[in-house]
Amino acid sequence: MSTPAPKPAPRGGLLRSTSIFSAMTLLSRIAGFARDYLQARIFGSSAAMDAFVIAYRIPNYLRRIFAEGSMQMAFVPVLNEIRERGDQAALKEFVDRMAGALFSVVFLVSGIGMLAAPVIAGLFAPGSVDEPEKFGLIVQMLRITFPYLLFISMMALVASVLNSFGKFALPAVTPVLHNLVMIAAMLWLAPRFAEPVKALAWGVLAAGILQLLVLWPALGRLGIRPTFKPGFGHPDVRRVAKLMVPTLFSSSVAQLNLLVGTIFASLLVTGSQTWLYLSDRLIEFPLGLFGVAIGTVILPHLSRRHAATDAEGYSAALDWGLRLALLAGIPSGLGLLLLAEPLTAVVYQGGKFTAHDTRMAAISLCAMSVGVPAFMLSKVLSPAFYARQDTKTPMRAAIYTVIANVAMTVAFTWPLWHYGVPGAHGGIALATGLAGIFNAWLLWRYLRRDGLLQLQPGWGKHLLRIVLGCTAMTAVVLGMSRHVGDWTAVADPWVRVGWLLAVVAAGALAYGFTLIAMGLRPRDLRH
Repeated sequence: MSTPAPKPAPRGGLLRSTSIFSAMTLLSRIAGFARDYLQARIFGSSAAMDAFVIAYRIPNYLRRIFAEGSMQMAFVPVLNEIRERGDQAALKEFVDRMAGALFSVVFLVSGIGMLAAPVIAGLFAPGSVDEPEKFGLIVQMLRITFPYLLFISMMALVASVLNSFGKFALPAVTPVLHNLVMIAAMLWLAPRFAEPVKALAWGVLAAGILQLLVLWPALGRLGIRPTFKPGFGHPDVRRVAKLMVPTLFSSSVAQLNLLVGTIFASLLVTGSQTWLYLSDRLIEFPLGLFGVAIGTVILPHLSRRHAATDAEGYSAALDWGLRLALLAGIPSGLGLLLLAEPLTAVVYQGGKFTAHDTRMAAISLCAMSVGVPAFMLSKVLSPAFYARQDTKTPMRAAIYTVIANVAMTVAFTWPLWHYGVPGAHGGIALATGLAGIFNAWLLWRYLRRDGLLQLQPGWGKHLLRIVLGCTAMTAVVLGMSRHVGDWTAVADPWVRVGWLLAVVAAGALAYGFTLIAMGLRPRDLRH
């Protein structure tokens, strides 16, 4: 039996799919805020919390390789190419072989990670080697979190298949389960441990298992639930592997930069890891809501346009993605910059997370927010290459970016650390943000050089609308924030929440009304 080639999406299809993905992601992010709130109040910026951040960040980086990042970017274009042939049997065989190969590799990597946990901890947290209790805790939690990599990688494979078939809602909502499990671990499991923070590590593992169990049945409804077959010799699996090699850097450049930051932060004062982690969590809110949503939706669309040799449709879709990324990314980054301390105070302050912790986390949030528009652009620019099965160009950009990030991290952080300036971790965050800008610029330059992007008319008006909208938003946000004064001094947490919601809503309305007044209409966002 064969399946017909997919029909071109109707006008507005990409916007509709992106909206669905964003709505589902919003649920996850709300649950994530609840998780982060509890995490900060229960554990504060302690050495134990720093240990968990390290133990979580390392397998989470590998997740970007074997799950949503490198594997997905290499797998989806090949999958869509096979779909274009209309051969259901070949499609099923490819998924079977890919599942078998991925499981085998990640199982091995997870096992090595568990065995080599002390070496890995020493490599990525050199500052903790002289702290036996903290170092031992990192090792113990690494051995718990590494198996998470296996389950989340298989989940990502399933999600990639579903996304390629236009099924975005379920993969987008499953991260809610991750946050709910983490909340349950903190409230129910943590009090039962002698070292309560270990409950977070077990929560990570349980969340990975549950996400896979929820998604797995969906493939059965498509008739392509994989059976795990050794697939290393399958020609299309070998193509994916070949494409993956360059993407090891490029698809995970942001996470790699965070790992660089993790290494440097281990040399700073206790709490630096936690402050950077919590800042990154706030950055991830708009990135997940808009950037990841656009990138996830546009990748299979671009790969289909490329497979159909539709250069005009490919360029038009890419132009649409860039416009939408900037429309959301610039005000998001500006909002995080303007409201860094209020956001941190509302989401985290309380319990063991003090006003001092709020100010320290706000420093890194301010610094990192400069890169938000670029982070979003990269979510669109990278798929433009992967859709063409070009993984070497993004790899080249990623290598240059990591080198630049390391250089800037040293240049910004070392003087602050050396002279004992409070907030030295802000140098790490600033380097991460600027590295994101550099990465987006490189990808843009390569696209234009290769003639892959022809900008559509109306970019001048589009950028003017964004600038004026952001100006109006800034005026409203600063005016209302000045009325509140010191957010950390507001004792009642519900008063802080109320004021923040009012400020965010007023700023968003000012931005939106300005765009409308400048002539932006919903039809302008459709593709």
